Amino acid sequence: MISPAILLHLQPGHKTDRLLKTKRYKIGIIGLGYVGFPLACLFATRHEVVGYDINALRVSRLNSGADDTLEVGSDTIAAALRGGMRCTTDLDGLRDCNVYIVTVPTPIDGNRQPDLTPLVEASRSIGRVIGHGDIVIYESTVYPGVTEEICVPLIERESGLRLNHDFYAGYSPERINPGDKVHTVENIKKITSGSTPEAADEIDALYNSVLKNGTHKAPSIKVAEAAKIIENTQRDVNIALMNELAKIFNAMGIDTGDVIEAAKTKWNFIDIRPGLVGGHCISVDPYYLIQRAKLSGVLPRVMTEARRINDSMGDYVANQAIKLMNLNDVRVKDSRILLLGFAFKENCPDTRNTKVIDIYHTLAQYTPHITIHDPWVDAASVSRDFGIDLQSAAPQPGRDLFDCIILCTAHDTFRSMDLRSLLRDRGVIYDVKGVLPAGSYDRRL
Repeated sequence: MISPAILLHLQPGHKTDRLLKTKRYKIGIIGLGYVGFPLACLFATRHEVVGYDINALRVSRLNSGADDTLEVGSDTIAAALRGGMRCTTDLDGLRDCNVYIVTVPTPIDGNRQPDLTPLVEASRSIGRVIGHGDIVIYESTVYPGVTEEICVPLIERESGLRLNHDFYAGYSPERINPGDKVHTVENIKKITSGSTPEAADEIDALYNSVLKNGTHKAPSIKVAEAAKIIENTQRDVNIALMNELAKIFNAMGIDTGDVIEAAKTKWNFIDIRPGLVGGHCISVDPYYLIQRAKLSGVLPRVMTEARRINDSMGDYVANQAIKLMNLNDVRVKDSRILLLGFAFKENCPDTRNTKVIDIYHTLAQYTPHITIHDPWVDAASVSRDFGIDLQSAAPQPGRDLFDCIILCTAHDTFRSMDLRSLLRDRGVIYDVKGVLPAGSYDRRL
């Protein structure tokens, strides 16, 4: 139901008048990737939904019932489509919506600076279709201030409408964890916020209409933006500490995994493992806060160093594997190496900002004979985006033999493989993820 505060500013004849008679929301989701499409399907269980994306192939696949990210099952998609959800590349398809939710990517550029281009274009697009009394909610990860200082002015300029007089805004940060079938969007607790107390109440109620575990209503949009960005920044710093400790213990000849197993017997020790930090959240979001901190006159030393450490781990892993081969009298030059996994995390096809590519590039300086196998990842996409070839078929014992195997991604299928049967004499196994049983690897991170 449209809030009383918003009703005060409605003008007779506008599209919201028609919506008031039915007391129904029509929600437009802008951006149908890992965040937007699961959210669209969830809202479609209770509300009318239109999904919008500029990727025509993606839209076509979704309308046919297939989600290539594997985040949403075919039964859920079919139910949403039967319920009236539709996906489109036509901006006019959003014109009758009264709520717009923005879920576009917020990447970094080649200089590791925030790239707000998708957010800017989405805001301009909304400005072309928004009407009096409508609500715009942003879910894309940003630094505090982006919604009100960058996005909303673009909508105002494009539409001629004024915030908190003609339309309202909110921020409810996404918390999608790719590949996680437990913490799915309907099961997580969502942060909500609004540009006025009344708008905040309405946005909070809207999300509560579909969520199982409720919401936390933040006191302001900036607080909600800041809360989201520190969630991933905190994890980035914690992993960086463990990566630095792993380097120290490896140099001392101590197994880091054994150290963690001993330390976690204390009740307040936090069990965080070293590893590669990729994906679109932890490896990207801190750069947004780092830049904003510098603009505010604060030099964020801990966050900056954490990013430097975690961004260097692909090269470190490759050099550790090279050292391991040398110690085992394996000739590194022209050696045959198998990288198991290319996705940035286990049991999902997501390759965004994968650090396996860094391992590959370092090893490629020594040998051209590098095989990458990942049954979860689309080989054509990797070829297009990274310029390398993936082997689709699993390596076969007796036919495919390697001097070094590096377990880069902990897909379940890899854990049951007999990796020793794929090794040449004196071949070595390096376990980046620390998931292989004791005795089945030669070294782990």
